[in-house]
Order: sequence, then structure tokens, then C-alpha cells
Amino acid sequence: MAGPVGMIGAFRRTRCLIPASGYYEWQNTATGKQPWYFTRADGEPMTFAGLWDEWKNKATGEELKSCTMLITEPNDFVAEVHDRMPVVLETKDFTPWLNDGGPGLLKPAANGVLQRWPVSRPVNSSRAPANDPNLIEQVEVT
Repeated sequence: MAGPVGMIGAFRRTRCLIPASGYYEWQNTATGKQPWYFTRADGEPMTFAGLWDEWKNKATGEELKSCTMLITEPNDFVAEVHDRMPVVLETKDFTPWLNDGGPGLLKPAANGVLQRWPVSRPVNSSRAPANDPNLIEQVEVT
């Protein structure tokens, strides 16, 4: 997004829904950052509140589209691992969010909506294959 004016415009005009199977957060530990995988406890896909925008790359003149997830403070469950979380929308919130729903939707998910498990540290590597199912498999924390 292109600064505060662009962000305000996107918040008013270009809201979106971002579907996902889950997301990662990293917890600082004595032995380094431990990644955790968060997903819905009910097994359904997650949907994050997002904003999208179109802009022109000044160097190339190329028109680009981009999006961002909105982040909020953590619920109690996520706070055990990290100090923030994405805004997870429930199905009933999709239409209000897309139709200029208010800031009341930008809150942490209720406790009990999410589950988590530790995953292997190679998920931290840019060399890890993007679609490797091992990246979401539970591991023992050492």
C-alpha cells in the first residue's frame, strides 16, 4: 500500500477476503524461533480480512495488484505464542466486511476458533518448497 492516504482509500473502497488453510507465527525461544501452524479448530478454511490495491511500478510502468491481511491484537490462545494475529472473519462477517462494515469486525478471533501445533524450523527457510506438506506436520518441540 502506498502510505496513509492509499491505506485509507483502500480501507474505504477495496476490501477483500483472503482464504487460507492456516498461517504461521514464530515464538522466540531459548533455542531460536519456533514456528507454529494455526488453523481453524473446526477444520474449515480460514478467511482473513484484507485490502487490495492497484498501482503502477514507476520504474517499469507495469500495473500491479497487491493485497494485505489486516492484523489485530491476539486472543488469549494466540498470545501464548505471539503478540498479534490476522483478523479472522466468520462467514456471517463476509458481507458486512465487504460492504463497509465497521471497525467492530477488526478484532481477534474468539478463543476456541483456532488450533495450533509446532512445525519444523525449515519452514523459516526461503529455500523450503512452497507446497511441501511436511511444512505443516506437527513436530516435537526441543
